[in-house]
Amino acid sequence: MKIQKLLFVTKFEELSYDALRSLSNLRDAGLNHVVLFNVIERDRVAMRRGKGYRKDEEVKLRETANIRFIDWAENLFEEGMEVGVYIVVGSLVPEVIKAVEKETADLIVIGRPHKGVFEQLYSGSDVTELLQRASVPVLVYKHISETALVLEKPFKRILLASDWSAASQRAVDYLKELQAIVEEIHVIHVVDEKELTGDNSLSVQKTRKQTRAKLDRICDIFEAQGMRAEPHVYVGDPVEEIERAARENQATMIVLGSSGKSSWVERWIGSIPRKIAEDSVYPTLLVPPKK
Repeated sequence: MKIQKLLFVTKFEELSYDALRSLSNLRDAGLNHVVLFNVIERDRVAMRRGKGYRKDEEVKLRETANIRFIDWAENLFEEGMEVGVYIVVGSLVPEVIKAVEKETADLIVIGRPHKGVFEQLYSGSDVTELLQRASVPVLVYKHISETALVLEKPFKRILLASDWSAASQRAVDYLKELQAIVEEIHVIHVVDEKELTGDNSLSVQKTRKQTRAKLDRICDIFEAQGMRAEPHVYVGDPVEEIERAARENQATMIVLGSSGKSSWVERWIGSIPRKIAEDSVYPTLLVPPKK
């Protein structure tokens, strides 16, 4: 599960060349091909202009994207990378999925969605839709204006939040191939307070020991690859505790197995991976279960 080809999905205002540059050390883990991808969405262009879709606006947006991509591609070529470019008109998620399948990409990089609550409720987010349809991990990168974390190597210190699911196991398999660029991994599990049954400290300590034993086994997998790994047990609300753990361990990225919930349930109830991806200041790598 090496990352050899990366699909970099940008609307430019959400992801810049600086973000792409910060991923350059993926070359040490096998990356040799970057596909630059921009989708011109008809409905959103018409909405932004307050009128029907105009062909001249499409041409303008296409040429603007092309100019930017030429500059980016020249820099990547000079560094010995293979580069592909897609500028297409259509709906974002279907076009991304088609490109992933055509290019056999190993990783999708996309910016944080900026939809409002009302729009998200009825249409879902790009991240949610991608997780439902993509067979490869999705890295949700954050706005450079929102956090300085983009300036650091994002794969340097990983916080892996595990819920013991198949997707979490796939995340372990994915990360253990990145020993060349990951300096340390903090593996955590958040215990729901409802799981702490019993009326004495012995039962609580039993839950903690059982959880710690599972985390130790995951850490052993990473350490067998020569990677430094530490286990941590947290208790409370998963979203809050994952964010707390990221701060306490100075993480540069949060990694989670993605939800297997239906898109309808995602919209009305939400999921921990989606909430982290959309609300956290940290770059978030979401790994889907094997399809």
